[in-house]
Amino acid sequence: MSETMEQVMEVWPALSGFVFVPHNESEYNQAVAFLDELIDIVREDEKHPLASLMELVGTLIEKYESEHVPEYA
Repeated sequence: MSETMEQVMEVWPALSGFVFVPHNESEYNQAVAFLDELIDIVREDEKHPLASLMELVGTLIEKYESEHVPEYA
């Protein structure tokens, strides 16, 4: 196993409660709340250390919405 994967395995338990693919409305709401907090911290600063995390969580939320939230015309 690579050193990188060992590092990921070490920190993943602490992160997995915040970074996950939402599968139901409760998890979706939890992800949205986490994203809101990230947005408050990162704002428009693309160089902020949490900017890529904010983008990742946003992408996971978008995926859930595209599969589970109906579009209204």
